[in-house]
Amino acid sequence: MTKAEQVRLVTWRSKILQHASGTNRSVAQTCRHFGISRKTYYKWATRHRIHGDAGLCDRARVALRFPGATPPAVVSKILYLRQQYHFGAGRITDYLRRFHQVSVARSTVHRLLSKHGVGRLPANQKHRSRTRWQRYEKPQPGHRLQVDVKFLERIPGSRKRLYQFTAIDDCTRIRVLKIFDACNQAMAIRFIDDVVRRLPFRVHVVQTDNGAEFQSRFHWHLETQDIRHVYIRPRTPHLNGKVERSHRVDDEEFYQLLDQGGITDDIHLFNEKLKEWEDYYNYHRPHGALNGQTPYERLVAKTRADVLPKV
Repeated sequence: MTKAEQVRLVTWRSKILQHASGTNRSVAQTCRHFGISRKTYYKWATRHRIHGDAGLCDRARVALRFPGATPPAVVSKILYLRQQYHFGAGRITDYLRRFHQVSVARSTVHRLLSKHGVGRLPANQKHRSRTRWQRYEKPQPGHRLQVDVKFLERIPGSRKRLYQFTAIDDCTRIRVLKIFDACNQAMAIRFIDDVVRRLPFRVHVVQTDNGAEFQSRFHWHLETQDIRHVYIRPRTPHLNGKVERSHRVDDEEFYQLLDQGGITDDIHLFNEKLKEWEDYYNYHRPHGALNGQTPYERLVAKTRADVLPKV
């Protein structure tokens, strides 16, 4: 409504109030004359008595209370997960339902993020890929295990460097992590023996890149255990996409939040912290590719499907 229209409206309503205040004129006669209800007349009269002519202006048609609005405590949790962990709307929805027993629609989370100006991630937090690869997964646990090494940052003031060996099951996304102070075939063999011992299912195939730590000794060590070892093609890290993506999760949700003072100097303490993160990843962290399930929940679902008879 323009300013001129607002002035005409206030003038017309003032005329109605003045007409009713004239001699020998009742409110009922005035309402019939101008075609309004007595309820509307008394509403304008009350506003005029309290606020003067300003009370005769149109007010915004907005409810004073919103009983269905998202509670401020939930909004603050949504903004915290977005700003600290850079989670998307789907991941935030899973976290609220799992850890806070709060059910919020994904569309609601997206709307709240946009309303508070954090609907888009900063440019340095976005992951761009020229080609969108088609997602796949093996049907059963242990059919294929992706193994890779993550090179950690060098310890300040030291020539020592640490390496994170990672194994992830293609089907369930269960991971095994271990940090070593060397990256060679001997460390790779120690790691894969630990992986085979700790996983609750038999490993059939291990898939790695063509790194020096995964060459002949490592290859034939697996073959002697009746585990097939396959290499991905050179310069095709997307074929090991699940383990590569899990390394990015490590950077975003573990290493950037880890207080490394005094930890990286002690490899045993570092491995203890990494084991806590591994347990959280496997048993508690909802996985986007698993529709909000944890890797362990996916394992239970797959195992139960194998045990139950087909109808």
